[in-house]
Amino acid sequence: MPAEGSRGFSGPQYPGRITSSVIIACCVASSGGLIFGYDIGISGGVTSMDSFLSKFFPSVYQLEEQSTSSNQYCKFDSQLLTLFTSSLYLAALVSSSVAATVTRKCGRKWSMFLGGLTFLVGSVINGVAANVLMLILGRVLLGIGVGFTNQSVPLYLSEMAPAKHRGTLNIGFQLMVTIGILVANLINYGTAQIPGGWGWRLSLGLAAVPAFIITIGSLLLPETPNSLVERGKNDQAKRILVKIRGVADVHPEYEEIVAACDEARAIEHPWSNILKSKYRPQLIISSLIPLFQQLTGINVIMFYAPVVFKTLGFGINASLLTAVITGVINVGATVISILLVDRAGRRPLFLWGGIGMFLCQVSVGALIYVQFGVSGAGTVIKKLAAPVLIFICIYVAAFACSWGPLGWLVPSEIFPLEIRSAGQGITVSMNMLSTFAIGQTFLSMLCYMKFGLFYFFAVWVIIMTLFILFFVPETKNVPIEEMMLVWSNHWFWNRYIADEDIIGNRYSNYGT
Repeated sequence: MPAEGSRGFSGPQYPGRITSSVIIACCVASSGGLIFGYDIGISGGVTSMDSFLSKFFPSVYQLEEQSTSSNQYCKFDSQLLTLFTSSLYLAALVSSSVAATVTRKCGRKWSMFLGGLTFLVGSVINGVAANVLMLILGRVLLGIGVGFTNQSVPLYLSEMAPAKHRGTLNIGFQLMVTIGILVANLINYGTAQIPGGWGWRLSLGLAAVPAFIITIGSLLLPETPNSLVERGKNDQAKRILVKIRGVADVHPEYEEIVAACDEARAIEHPWSNILKSKYRPQLIISSLIPLFQQLTGINVIMFYAPVVFKTLGFGINASLLTAVITGVINVGATVISILLVDRAGRRPLFLWGGIGMFLCQVSVGALIYVQFGVSGAGTVIKKLAAPVLIFICIYVAAFACSWGPLGWLVPSEIFPLEIRSAGQGITVSMNMLSTFAIGQTFLSMLCYMKFGLFYFFAVWVIIMTLFILFFVPETKNVPIEEMMLVWSNHWFWNRYIADEDIIGNRYSNYGT
């Protein structure tokens, strides 16, 4: 049965090419991923610095200093410490619904601007923080910024890119996320060497740099044709479309966007409309893919890599350096995904990535069991640290080729315009909710589940890989406004698509 769903649908190909205008616009917009990635990378390194722990989380610092601790799994178990990391994602969850409305009514670029500006303020507060309350306040503002940029940037990229290059350009967002992580890891490694123990302030405060880039860059961006038509600026939309496609005859694509916007204007309540049966495939997939993305366990590695490596016997400098190594691999594998996504397609990358992550999670779990056993006591076996690092690096590469970029790409390209902002809002909300849950509970889960935590994530990788195999169709090369035909041709989802959803509207010109 899954073979039928994997054939996909190749919709009409509109004239146009990748122009310098669209490349520049997508590169600037993708810089919104820098703030997300920088925060992911910076928090884990900062929370492993002794000077930071002793100032804000003295109980964790004291427990870490007790070399005779009976349980290595529980050295960093502190709900207040994890709240420092995860509070950002709770704020992003709350702000994403507001961001969806701003993105729809004011445009994609203004949502990016608000996100960058809020993140900028939050980074300054974190850099000068004098107590935990200031830290959390700064994190909340960072979270609001992430909620706005993660809502608007993937939509912007999907709407600006030609259909046959949409995957490549959209993954630019994830590439910037990985670059942000790598830069943060490098900065953490450097600031940890600063005498006086104030390097963590520089690490947190430098988040203002990527925030400044997206804040200023968003003001220079053109709005997407889809958003302009949606807000009644048709002439301006057509001029932008001619510019970014590099051809004078954009009439077929322009008429398709206009038709989509006419339908969108008829929808007064997109948040309730998205619950209709014909949108069931998009609703389920956009909810489960971001949930599954976090259940791969990737943010366990990205948030707490230095903490994990420190637990395994690496010193602080070595643990930060290993985080740099995984960051380099993360960037390199994302570049590979960019090269493959519009050639191989989304499904093959999802499936191969799932297999690779599963094997690595099982291997890491086994090695950590050999290292610490069930009790978590005993002497650290340093010779096992290198194999653990190798498998974690392979795992990061598998994720960065698959669930990392595709977890943002696929949800951003499957919604029709009338529910697109609401749909992306659901995607961001689910991503932030699951990220918050994993981030807040990981250290406690490690304490109680021990090495079995990695098997927990491995089981979820099996489940999500099977979900892709049976329920996620191929979407490469399909124009974003023709995506309804993908669902009508799928072996399972076609039961939710009535004939009147296809015939008699703008899809009828292309048949089923």
